[in-house]
Amino acid sequence: MSQNYRELRVWSEGITLVEMCYRLTKAFPKEEIYGMTSQIRRAAVSVPANIAEGYGRENRGEYIQFLKIAQGSLKELETHLIISERVQLATPQTIAPIMTQCETVGKMLRSLIRTLQQKQ
Repeated sequence: MSQNYRELRVWSEGITLVEMCYRLTKAFPKEEIYGMTSQIRRAAVSVPANIAEGYGRENRGEYIQFLKIAQGSLKELETHLIISERVQLATPQTIAPIMTQCETVGKMLRSLIRTLQQKQ
């Protein structure tokens, strides 16, 4: 296992996802600051934050639980992105690379959870 959560590729990819979401929402209308902008940013930040928090826990079971919370936040983020496209806050072209990054992070989370569960 890594010495530090910042060495985890899944955490690093999660941070990249956050950056992408912040860039996307900068272009959203100001009236969305407490709406979709806030929702997307909060869900995105939750992904690497829960990976880090779980890493710092005392036992593997708690770590897995936080990774599952990160997975849930990822699905919530994907939903907000889809809604943003449907209500024309964003275009399919601006959403597509972020959805691809969500998929990448999701696969890494599933793989890490599986690996940790096999060690229990």
